[in-house]
Amino acid sequence: MKNFSPGAPITLGIPFPSGMLHSPDHVRILDKDGREIPSQITEVTSWEPLNNSVKWIWAFFFAGSSDSYTLEYGNDISRSRIKGDKVVIINSQRQNGFAEINTGPLRLTIKKGEGGFLNQVMLDLDRDGFGDEDIIAEEPNARGSFLDLLDDAGIDPSRAIVKHTVKEKGSGPLHGILRIEGEYQYGREDNNVSPFVIRIHAYAGQSYFKVLHTLTYTGVPDKHTRVEGEHSVIATQSEKIIPEDREDDPGWVQPNDQIAGTGLCLNYRLSGDLEYQTGYYDGTWWDQSPSKIFKSSLRPNDQVAVTQTGPKPTRMPPVPKSSPDERIKKGFVANISCNTRTEKKLEKVAGWIDVADKKWGISVGIRDFIQEYPKALKIFGDSSRLYAYIWSPDADPMNFARWSNKPEGQMLGNFAQGMTKTTELVYHFHSAGQDAESIARTVNYFLDPPIAHAHPAVYAESKVYGSFAPRSDNFSEYERGMDYKMDWMLFNQNWEPWYGMFDYGDFKTHYFNKEWKMWANNEPAQDFMLWMQFVRTGDRKYYLAAEAMSRHAMDVDNIHWPKAPRYYGDTNPSLDFWTSKDQPAATPYLGIGRRHASQHWISLLSAHVWVQGWLASYYLSGNHRGLEAARQTADTYSKRIWGDHGLTGRRLYLSVWNMVEVWDATKDECYFEDLKDRVRRMLNYQGGTDQCTSLVMDRYGYSQVYASQGLRKYLQLTGDPKVRNALIRHARSVRDVPPWNHKYESYLSTIHSLLVGYELSGEKSFFEEAVDRAKFLKTDKLPKPIEAIKSQGEMSDALESVSHLPDEKNYHEGANKDVAIWDISQGLRVFGWTHAYNVPYLLYWLRKEKNEKSNIVLKKR
Repeated sequence: MKNFSPGAPITLGIPFPSGMLHSPDHVRILDKDGREIPSQITEVTSWEPLNNSVKWIWAFFFAGSSDSYTLEYGNDISRSRIKGDKVVIINSQRQNGFAEINTGPLRLTIKKGEGGFLNQVMLDLDRDGFGDEDIIAEEPNARGSFLDLLDDAGIDPSRAIVKHTVKEKGSGPLHGILRIEGEYQYGREDNNVSPFVIRIHAYAGQSYFKVLHTLTYTGVPDKHTRVEGEHSVIATQSEKIIPEDREDDPGWVQPNDQIAGTGLCLNYRLSGDLEYQTGYYDGTWWDQSPSKIFKSSLRPNDQVAVTQTGPKPTRMPPVPKSSPDERIKKGFVANISCNTRTEKKLEKVAGWIDVADKKWGISVGIRDFIQEYPKALKIFGDSSRLYAYIWSPDADPMNFARWSNKPEGQMLGNFAQGMTKTTELVYHFHSAGQDAESIARTVNYFLDPPIAHAHPAVYAESKVYGSFAPRSDNFSEYERGMDYKMDWMLFNQNWEPWYGMFDYGDFKTHYFNKEWKMWANNEPAQDFMLWMQFVRTGDRKYYLAAEAMSRHAMDVDNIHWPKAPRYYGDTNPSLDFWTSKDQPAATPYLGIGRRHASQHWISLLSAHVWVQGWLASYYLSGNHRGLEAARQTADTYSKRIWGDHGLTGRRLYLSVWNMVEVWDATKDECYFEDLKDRVRRMLNYQGGTDQCTSLVMDRYGYSQVYASQGLRKYLQLTGDPKVRNALIRHARSVRDVPPWNHKYESYLSTIHSLLVGYELSGEKSFFEEAVDRAKFLKTDKLPKPIEAIKSQGEMSDALESVSHLPDEKNYHEGANKDVAIWDISQGLRVFGWTHAYNVPYLLYWLRKEKNEKSNIVLKKR
């Protein structure tokens, strides 16, 4: 476990090989002395239809005094029952119903109707049962959560209405998860209702809980003149096509509906003399030194604020950024203030605040407080309100207009409407007298969390991601290429920096003349590359980067609204079903992704969505949003809104990889039936005369990895002999007639296909050819450690000096002829086709040839 913190709640995703575990009841966790500790085990998915054994579990426990544990399983293993405090969730779904979460010392209630967050919070300090004297906080009149909009008519405050509450998978005696679904309603008819989702994670015996708040922007982002029809690159018909020559319309760059402020609020029941405390950092915004504590008294009418902003909060290009040789010095501003008095003026604060009286207190914190600026935490003494602002109303309103009226990605559009954003918060209710260090330790269970991982061999030998190798020191000439590239991207993220509420998590894709251009918007599953680097290494920094990128990609880089209402059947009148059918239809583009562009919401494409990393976040971290977003994409695939256009070329290959992942996670037959047809089409194209027995047409040669990754997993689950033969024929084809249409993007992307063919057939020439092509992927050792490199410019020069990638500068993609887009200093986009989906699998077979062995830490009886 990295960043070890005793007492922290831990959720760990663990995979199992096929046939090894048949029930989650036969799993337990032992401490370093071999003693069983209380744990909660959830089966996430199985190896069906191959067999009924368990494929993934979530193991939940509270960290003890050690940073290492043993997971033990087997038919004769029996997990002890949980004793003491347990999480109890009551979910009354009647028309005027409510939900209640009881952890032992803490009780939360959520009511349907007005409110939007918590109706009441009770803290039983005496552990003598809950009564009125235990009420520590309540809702503030339909403003428990809010998303306020601003347009030319002024601010339109929202009213939050809770519509539905659901207990999520993973709920049990130690860890309970309640999903709250609702909508923000507005006073003016021109503002659309906006759906929200809040997930509350509660923990047995604890008086803290985690909140994941997902908002949806449903506003009209700019003032351009609306034209009826669809853009040609995403058209679902041919009759009404929008012209792209509308650059003279000034409305593209004029904002319409903006976010004035959004967040959560509680009314606290504290009295008498109050004190507040918060964490902050001395030094620069990038300084990693430990935080310090500021503490002061709070008078009855005081207003205290902890705020964090950064360069141009709306991130409207062009934005201030660092130069290749020096980090940006201006723009990051943090303040701790009381009324009009500034207590501390800083560059960075820790992102939490605590307020307490002589009896008890409340802490609230927001994760990634500086990375996802602008943020604010405020205490209003006159109204006894505690605010956690996800977008601070003190900052400029969030503007979703285009920064330019020039087309990008073959289109001139604005698709901000329907994007979402999920923010993580923590609330901690405690007795009076807790010192600041204790409070900071508790909130940092979530703000700076410990990351648990199994030995990399556990993930590798489970085969859930195929035959890949864990990180090792052997064949370091290949490992260095993986390590350096990942670290280069993380270096840039914190150098440029790539921060901001709707930007953080993503990386840019082109590095020309020592300047980054265009957000990658996750092509091709860049978050999955980072998740794979984490499971191969166990390194916490890759987990955090993968988690942030998955959260960004599934929310910001996709369209989530308007969508059809979901009928649950939780009311008695049958009329409610027919009424739900009469609601407005969903957008046909629900769940499709963004093309790389200078802003996240200005270019869409039918083949630009990758669910692999979202589902990895679901399996490895228990992020329910990952499965939710992936299913939304699969549902859009099933509608086939693009006709046969969506069933050809890379759209077909990628859809197979996406669909097999969603089918595996859900076991939903509707996805399987659609998937089988897509696989049939791929095999039919291979058997025709246009693809030279390849699974991939020449136009999309770089998408070899989509075809081989998707069909490999399909074969693993079904054993279909036709698919087996197709993968072998494909390996033979790319061995003998390698694709060159995108030069080395296409040529090197065949390595995985060759290795799959070798695994299935034993034909040694496939392996030998893969090794020969991989000579370009070798990387020499840097002259000094990355930690000793001081600037972006120095690092890019150093990387280029150790790379063996072909120096073919005359090939480019509409940018700079002097740069090859597969260069080591470029982003992760082409890296997915050249390295990320090839090298881990190549290393597996290289090491197998040397008969290397690994030690699995799971114990089975």
